[in-house]
Amino acid sequence: MFDLTNYLYLSLLLISILGLAGIDKQKRLALFRYPRATILSISIAVTVFLIWDVIGISLGIFFRGNSPFMTGVLLAPELPLEELFFLILLSYNTLLVYQFFAARRVK
Repeated sequence: MFDLTNYLYLSLLLISILGLAGIDKQKRLALFRYPRATILSISIAVTVFLIWDVIGISLGIFFRGNSPFMTGVLLAPELPLEELFFLILLSYNTLLVYQFFAARRVK
């Protein structure tokens, strides 16, 4: 049976990313000002964090755990789909905060 509860966390992550994109569009901080650089920066950060996750998983430090709010889709053993979107959210948020304060310093 299809249960929407399993998609709650992923949905909230996607809503949060869209919210950041809305702020970004309004303030023109990153993606809507420097699209290539933004995508490259976020991609590099997410890749580094995914490598970190894989190393942590292989050492037995990180593990998935059980939650009724997650899809159960795994990108790799112990690496849930939601982790990818969490890392995008984390990286995008960090970039926007940096760009916001960098823009304030210039003025």
